[in-house]
Amino acid sequence: MARLKKKYTEGASRTYTTRNRALKKLQLTLADFRRLCILKGIYPVEPHSRKRANRGSTRLTTFYYTKDIQLLVSEPLIAKFRQHKIFLRKLQHALGKRDYTRAQTLDENRPEYTLNHLVIERYPAFADALRDLDDALCMVFLFATMPTVSRVTKEKVDECKRLSTEFMHYVIHTHALRKVFLSIKGIYYQAEIQGQSITWIVPYQFSQQVPTDVDFRVMATFLQFYQTLLGFVNYRLFTAVNLTYPPRLDQALEDNAAGLGSLRIESRRVEDMLEAARSGDDDGSNGASDDEAGNAPSHDAKAVKARMGSLEAKMQAIVAADSAAPAYEAVGGDASGGDEDALQAADLLFDKQVVYLSREVPRYSLEFAIRALGGRVGWDRSSGGGSPYTENDQAITVQIADRPVQGHQFLSRTYVQPQWVYDSINARRLLDTTDYLVGQQLPPHLSPFVEYAEGDYVPEEASRIAAAAAGFEGEVTNLKPEDRDQHNSEDEAVADDVDGESADEDEAPEEDEEAAAGVEKQYQKQLLAERAGVTFSEYQQKQDDKPAAAISKTRGGMPKRTKAQLEEEDRERIAISMLSKKKRKVVNRARADTYKRSKDLNTMKTRKAEATKAAASAAKPGARK
Repeated sequence: MARLKKKYTEGASRTYTTRNRALKKLQLTLADFRRLCILKGIYPVEPHSRKRANRGSTRLTTFYYTKDIQLLVSEPLIAKFRQHKIFLRKLQHALGKRDYTRAQTLDENRPEYTLNHLVIERYPAFADALRDLDDALCMVFLFATMPTVSRVTKEKVDECKRLSTEFMHYVIHTHALRKVFLSIKGIYYQAEIQGQSITWIVPYQFSQQVPTDVDFRVMATFLQFYQTLLGFVNYRLFTAVNLTYPPRLDQALEDNAAGLGSLRIESRRVEDMLEAARSGDDDGSNGASDDEAGNAPSHDAKAVKARMGSLEAKMQAIVAADSAAPAYEAVGGDASGGDEDALQAADLLFDKQVVYLSREVPRYSLEFAIRALGGRVGWDRSSGGGSPYTENDQAITVQIADRPVQGHQFLSRTYVQPQWVYDSINARRLLDTTDYLVGQQLPPHLSPFVEYAEGDYVPEEASRIAAAAAGFEGEVTNLKPEDRDQHNSEDEAVADDVDGESADEDEAPEEDEEAAAGVEKQYQKQLLAERAGVTFSEYQQKQDDKPAAAISKTRGGMPKRTKAQLEEEDRERIAISMLSKKKRKVVNRARADTYKRSKDLNTMKTRKAEATKAAASAAKPGARK
C-alpha cells in the first residue's frame, strides 16, 4: 500500500503562506512586519488558486512566498526592532516616574541601526543599483522640495536636498543628461550613467500643501532605504571620477540661496590618496605583525620607507596619466567609430554658450540643464547669490527671458524663451532661435520619451525636427545674430530635401479635403453604430452587404473592394470561426486594437486638416474685418 501524504505539505499551500502565519512565525507586529518587508524588498504575491494556497478557505487574505518569509527569520533588524521597543518601554516608565535623569540617559543611548547590509544584499553589483535607481531619485527629489511639517522633519528634508544636489553635480560633471520633458506632474530628466538609462521626475518648486490622506509612515520607510542607497551610489560615482566625497558645503553661499553653487566639487589630491595609502599600509603591517609575532614588527623602518617611496612614485604616475587624458574621455566612452566626435559635441551642446537667466525663469532647472551640457550660467541677484556673471557682462551670448517686454536689450546676445533649452537638449543640437524669441508663439513641446511605431500619428513638429536632424553633422557653434540667417537657410534646404516634408503639403488640393470629409463621415457612422451596440464584425458585414454602387457614389467614401478581396475576407472570417474560444478572443482583441488605432489616427488626421484649413482661411486677406 502506498504511503499516505499529509495534507498541506506540498503544492500551492506549501509555496505560499498567509500574512497571519508569517506574523506568528516571526513574532512581529503588523507595523514592524510591513517595515521589514519594505526594507528587504519582499512584496505580496497573487497565487494561481487562492483556495488551494489558503488550504481550502475562500476568504480574502494576503499571500507571500514561504521562502521569502523563511529568509526573514535570520534578519538582524528584527532584534533591533525589539531593542527599540524595550527602549521605548523603559523611557515611558522613567517619564512616568518623573526620573528625568534616567530618561535623558536612555535617550542618549537610544538604539540605532543602519541599512548598509541591506543595500549590499539587494544589489550585489553596482549595475543593479543603477538599474533600480529611478524610484529612489523620485522619492528623494520629492522630499527635497516638501515643506517642513510635523510628519516631514527638517533632518529628512535637508538630507534629501544634500543627496539630490550631489547626484545633480555628478550629472553636470560627466555631462550625462540626455532628455528633459516638462509635464504637468513635474520635470522629467533622463541621464546615461555607465550604460544605464536613469529617469526621474523633479516637482516644480511651488508652494506645496502636504496631503492628509497619505500614509507617511510607509513613505518614511521607503525614504530611509532610498537615502542609504543613494548615499552608496553617490560615493561610488564620485570616487569613480576622482572627486572628493562628500563635497564641501559653502555655508555662506548656502545661506544666500546659491543652489548648486553652494557645493564645492574638488578632485582628490595626491597627498590625500598617499595619506590614505600610508594609513592603510600601517594598519596592514601592524595587523600582520600581531598575528605573526605578538607586538613585534615584522619589517624594519628602512623597508617600510622604501615601500612608501615606490608607492608614491606609482601614485604620481597614475595622476600624470589621468591629467594627460582628454578632459571628457569618460563622457564619450560609449561612442564608437566615427560617431565619437558627434556624440561628444551633443554632450557638450552649450560648451560655447554663456547663458544669463532672468529672474522670472525657473533657475533651479535651467541651471542644471545648461551646465550638464557644458554651458556657463549667470543669473539675476534677486534669484540667489553666487552668480559668476552680471547682466552687463559682454561675454553673455544667450539670455533666457519669459516676459514679452524687456527694459533694455543688448545687441550682442539672443533673447529666447526657456523652452529653447529643453527642445535643444532633446533634439541633441542647437535649434534655430527664430521660433523661440521672446514674445513669439512657441512650437509644441513634445515628449522625447515617445517612440513612434509604424502607423502611429506623428506630429508635424516631430517630423520637422527629425528632418532637420538628418543634415546635422554634430557641429556646435555660437548663436550670434549675424549667423541666424545662415542657420535658417540651411534648415530650409535640409527640410526641402526630406521626403514627405515639402512645402506642397501646406497647399493641399481640394480632392484631399473632400476625401478627409468623407473619412470623417465614415467615422461618424462607425461611432453611431458603436453607440447602438453593434459590434465591429456586424458593422463590417452590413457594409459588405451594401451594393458597390451606393459606396462609389461618394467621392470621399471607402474604395470599392474587388472580388478577390471579398473572397479573402470570407476565408478569414471562416478561419476565425473555426478557432477555439480562447484563440478567437485573442484574434478579436487584436482586430479591435487595430481598429481603435486606425480610428484614432483618422481622428488626428481629420483634426489636423481642419486646423490647417482654419489657419489658411484666417491668413487670407480680408478674412478679418
